[in-house]
Amino acid sequence: MTPPLPGYASHFGIANIPFGIASSDSHPSPTSVTRFEDNVIFLDRLDNVFEGVQDLPDTVLAQPSLNAFAALPRAVHQAVRERLQSIIQKDNTLKALPPGAAEHIGAVTMHLPLETGDFTDMSCSLHHGQNASEAMTGKRSSPPAFFHMPIGYAGRCSSLDISGTPVERPLGQHWTGKPGESEIAFGPCKKMDYELELAAVIGKPLARKERVMASNAEEHIFGYVLLNDWSARDIQALEMIPLGPLNGKNAGTTLSAWVVPAEALSVFRVASPPRTRDVVQYLAASGKHALDIKLEVRVSPPGVEASEGKVMCKSNASWMYWTLDQCIAHQAIGGCGLRTGDLIATGTISGEGAEEHGCLLEFMKQGEQPPRGYLEDGETVTLSGYCSEGVGFGECVATLTPAKELDV
Repeated sequence: MTPPLPGYASHFGIANIPFGIASSDSHPSPTSVTRFEDNVIFLDRLDNVFEGVQDLPDTVLAQPSLNAFAALPRAVHQAVRERLQSIIQKDNTLKALPPGAAEHIGAVTMHLPLETGDFTDMSCSLHHGQNASEAMTGKRSSPPAFFHMPIGYAGRCSSLDISGTPVERPLGQHWTGKPGESEIAFGPCKKMDYELELAAVIGKPLARKERVMASNAEEHIFGYVLLNDWSARDIQALEMIPLGPLNGKNAGTTLSAWVVPAEALSVFRVASPPRTRDVVQYLAASGKHALDIKLEVRVSPPGVEASEGKVMCKSNASWMYWTLDQCIAHQAIGGCGLRTGDLIATGTISGEGAEEHGCLLEFMKQGEQPPRGYLEDGETVTLSGYCSEGVGFGECVATLTPAKELDV
């Protein structure tokens, strides 16, 4: 696992106060942390800071995941953030904190912030869907259900990795040439891709057989993370006829380390793009439900710093046709409920232009020369998200490693 990357201090100002799970030499057991600039603050060392916060259980911030804290009422999260903001405002050098409470980001190891029992990947970007359709069929089109509801599939939680964890090129079966007109072979994936995504982290649970409207789904969101839904396009192309993705999507799903609270993003809510048709009642949402988050993808070859990689995409979460509020409402409408730690992801976030493609598949248009092929072993993919000075997500980074031979 690679350590957190330098250069993201500006993402973590006093208006952010994200939450994560970290350990270090002096804090060997993973526990709850926050980040201010390049300082990681271990929250279990700040009992005196949180004295009197109503409904905050003792030791809840000393646990190895954020689940118990995330499940608490939104007012508790806000009170904890306000206490942290207050002590930083009084002394942004953090020297007044208890000894050992703060460490430099380079001295810590970040861990998955939550225990996730369900991960759903939606398809929210009209531009991505049409770009991908053009690449695969030569025609720009959308699935029949797209304008009626956010469509999606259930991902595999065992494949979730924290930023910095390498992703191994998967083995699988795929066509040797043109899909449907060539032999099927087994071996390493030849078309490994990334996907630029955002995901909502469920905090407040929703009981089985209960529903939630898109207009008030935000009350169930603890925060947001970046997500790279690594995709083996050739394996995926074969297995998706007639069902959804399986092994083409489970080699690895990389999450950014910091859960940016819903409160930190509230000022970046904007209107969604215009609708092409009316939606049913549970998906209706008035006001500002899209998130103005500037997103970027860089790809760097071996030996090149991630920050120096080639910029492959600049996109924005506000361009999506469907919002995460609507995705949550749609996920729950069948009666499955929501559990703390669940992840609801957007699918690839793309724009109209070639510089706004959120994955490599979108460049592979028939009859056109793409700027590059799919990912090579040793290449590193870095996603980042940024709202404004002091509010961002840091990095979501992973390196693709070679496939392992099948041990028979």
